[in-house]
Amino acid sequence: MISIQKTSYGLKVVLHNDFTLKDFNQLEEALLSAINQKLQPDLLLDLSQMKDFTIDMALEHLRFLRQHAHDIGRTAIVVEDIWIRLGARFANLLTLQHPKYFSEIEPAQRWLEQNAQTTTVIGNNH
Repeated sequence: MISIQKTSYGLKVVLHNDFTLKDFNQLEEALLSAINQKLQPDLLLDLSQMKDFTIDMALEHLRFLRQHAHDIGRTAIVVEDIWIRLGARFANLLTLQHPKYFSEIEPAQRWLEQNAQTTTVIGNNH
């Protein structure tokens, strides 16, 4: 199951239990919408409640990240399970993404919000 929320920095995505192709299709739609509304939206991806993922979803995830590698800004990944963390790191190596990993959601959210405020301040001065 997936929960997607628009934020000041882009999207906050929380995955619960199994991450399926249907969930990924919802995420892909939300990301494409965010990309169309904001130049390089940031992404908070909370995997701390995710238990497993399907292979078809993983393949679509890799395809999407390769296509949109330069369309997404900073990515914060919240993950506690060592195997899911290793899988996420491996997938990011294949797509040239460089996310920042967190063990709790609050510091991840602060990191992205701070970046969004800095970007806004810099943007207003030029």
